[in-house]
Amino acid sequence: MGLIRAALSAATGNLGDQWKEFFYCEAMDKEVLLTKGVKQTRFSSSNKFASDNLITNGSGIAVADGQCMIIVDNGKIVELCAEPGQYTFDQSSEGTIFQGDLKESIMQSLDNMLKRLSYGGDTAHDQRVYYFNTKEIMDNKFGTPNPVPFKIVDSSINLDMDMAVRCAGVYSFKIVDPIMFYMNVCGNVPREFRRDEIETQMKAEFISALQPAFGELSKLNLRPSDIVSHVNELTEAMNKALGDKWLNERGIQICSIAISTLTIPEEDQQTLKNLQKAKVLSDPAMGAATLAAAQADAMRDAAKNEAGAAVGFMGMGMAMNAGGVNAQQLYQMGQNQAAPQAPAPEAAYMPGQINFCPNCGTKLDGAKYCPTCGKATGN
Repeated sequence: MGLIRAALSAATGNLGDQWKEFFYCEAMDKEVLLTKGVKQTRFSSSNKFASDNLITNGSGIAVADGQCMIIVDNGKIVELCAEPGQYTFDQSSEGTIFQGDLKESIMQSLDNMLKRLSYGGDTAHDQRVYYFNTKEIMDNKFGTPNPVPFKIVDSSINLDMDMAVRCAGVYSFKIVDPIMFYMNVCGNVPREFRRDEIETQMKAEFISALQPAFGELSKLNLRPSDIVSHVNELTEAMNKALGDKWLNERGIQICSIAISTLTIPEEDQQTLKNLQKAKVLSDPAMGAATLAAAQADAMRDAAKNEAGAAVGFMGMGMAMNAGGVNAQQLYQMGQNQAAPQAPAPEAAYMPGQINFCPNCGTKLDGAKYCPTCGKATGN
């Protein structure tokens, strides 16, 4: 009875698989990264007894925009198509009387039926069509639970310090190498592979890569607040940091990054402000302007002194004189620094004689007194 049942099953299955199939995949949403192709059959179709994981020779496979199709034969990728249009599969091991020479097709079908009989009436082949979602997968949220170090280097103020940065936002990625994604991520799934199956892993790796990516941005002498306006550079740095794991092993690449919030601890902000202020005040002219503004404020406060304006101004004058320097002196220092220095005149060396005035630089020709400034030259 078992042999008869196997023979009937082999004959029925072989006849059912004579029909050509047509595979088509509807648009996949952002949650689906890969789905198994399904044979398109209507309720009135006669092709209702074909094997699930078997593709008849000459079957049609349609590929839409934003998709990539692969054919897996007994676990091995044998075909790939990423161009939109209809593809005809003509390398199947399952022949059909509707494809090629009729006599050869009949002989191949009989041969397949005998092989099925040896396997209890079932086919010994597994052929599948998989569709990849090659569109940009958007709205992948991320946030740093712990501060990420960001190094600030500013040679103008001799600044080299690490700041703690917290940020949050979204990023998008794309499957650019379907074969690597299939081999190392999803494999022979029975129906579909969804984004949430790798979302947690990708988010953790994304946040870990922020530190080396921020290190690349710090080489551009950026402030943490400038990161928002340099997202293209950040995207390149993230792809560089994740290249070995995401691109080379999984076939995934980051497309864009958008940062919604970026915060810096108050103490780090105050430290940076103090250093910037110190750099500004190192310029005598800026120091003079700051001192003048402080003196103006002091004068207004002195006029409001409860003990009388005279007492207030007396105290203000004592404080100003105690500093040892005033705004006018600082302005003068700034002008001296800004004034271009005249190059020293070239002169031939003459032993025992000063050829140029040491005070104003006028040529002396051995004179004891300078004809310009009238001062003694030392000759």
